[in-house]
Amino acid sequence: MDATFPLDLTKTRLQIQGEAALRHLGDNTGEALPYRGMIRTAAGIVQEEGLVKLWQGATPAVYRHVVYSGVRILTYEQLRGTVLRRADDNSFPLWKSIVGGMVAGAIGQFFASPTDLVKVQMQMEGRRRLEGKPPRIRSVHHAFMMILSEGGVRGLWAGWVPNVQRAALVNLGDLTTYDSTKHFLLLNTRLQDGVLCHSISSLCSGLIAAILGTPADVIKTRIMNQPRDKQGRGLLYKSSIDCLIQAIRGEGFMSLYKGFVPTWMRMAPWSLVFWLTYEQIRRIAGVSSF
Repeated sequence: MDATFPLDLTKTRLQIQGEAALRHLGDNTGEALPYRGMIRTAAGIVQEEGLVKLWQGATPAVYRHVVYSGVRILTYEQLRGTVLRRADDNSFPLWKSIVGGMVAGAIGQFFASPTDLVKVQMQMEGRRRLEGKPPRIRSVHHAFMMILSEGGVRGLWAGWVPNVQRAALVNLGDLTTYDSTKHFLLLNTRLQDGVLCHSISSLCSGLIAAILGTPADVIKTRIMNQPRDKQGRGLLYKSSIDCLIQAIRGEGFMSLYKGFVPTWMRMAPWSLVFWLTYEQIRRIAGVSSF
């Protein structure tokens, strides 16, 4: 994950650039900073903040993946094995895979949402300093304490609704696509249950996950990063639907795909490495293939 994390930071910065809702607060930041593509944004971070800042927020991102990936995989397998159940020929209908993937992703992300909140806020610290705003976060521990002091335990789940919505869509693309593609290839081609089959399935899952998840990711990032009042309520958006409407009205439909390229460039290798490693661990442990 460390090698691709700068893509995640770049994606987050792109999703915030040109945020139309800031005009309601009389904040012209979105207009002052021109929209820049992936390469110019990454280069700008290095020039303006330093190379190390490309990994800002990596620690809570690791925490997030430990919780999120563990919960979603276990939940999906439980749903597939005991609730939705496979057919007698070991096939798993697409509609069941869709339901299982979305439910597993939603549950996994709900538990991991506090770490995602801290990650997003840490990733935006460099830009806050460039805008002349006072520092907001010093460390992961300080971020958690600050959020707790301002909004209580509920504050840790600020933005959890769009976060869960995004995870459900990402897992529809990731878990569902991987599972369905893999078993389709095994049933309809000469491919064996091995590295080639797993690689093709994982590459498909990474692409579909990026396509389905990017709009919800943009909404999630903006809601988590928005300024809040003393009660912890957002000053820009009332809900994920409100954020969606404001983004489309103020910036156009394609604003929902800001950061798509770095998102896909990160998801593709991550999905490949994750699924190949996970399948090998299962084989070594004597567990049946996913």
